[in-house]
Amino acid sequence: MWQIWLIIAGICLVAEIFTAGFLIFWFAIGALIAMIVSFFTTNIIIQTTIFIISSTILIFATKPLVKRFSKNEDTVKTNIYSIIGKTGIVTEEINSVHSKGQVKVSGEIWSADSKIDAIIPKDSEVEVLEVKGVKVIVSPIK
Repeated sequence: MWQIWLIIAGICLVAEIFTAGFLIFWFAIGALIAMIVSFFTTNIIIQTTIFIISSTILIFATKPLVKRFSKNEDTVKTNIYSIIGKTGIVTEEINSVHSKGQVKVSGEIWSADSKIDAIIPKDSEVEVLEVKGVKVIVSPIK
């Protein structure tokens, strides 16, 4: 029976290569532990129980450790989130009352709304605070 547990461990290790997470590895270790248990007992229920329990314990015990080492603080903002925090130029007067206004940010024209209830004149410099739907919410730079 130990050969079957060794094959399961090998399959899990190969499958881990093709996945993005770090999960299947612990099933491979659980299969190796079950393989060791198979040297002492031939009862498949005990071996399977050891496999399931050890795999579950390993997953939950190492999850915080894996998160700490795999956390990437250097994520690159893409799409609409890349313009948040950038400055732009008002191309059409921004009037929150009438929901009018446009800004040019990173070479793109966006419909704009102001964070404050003031009119922001054309050619003013603004900072993009957030994106709501198809509009950017801006505040004037003083």
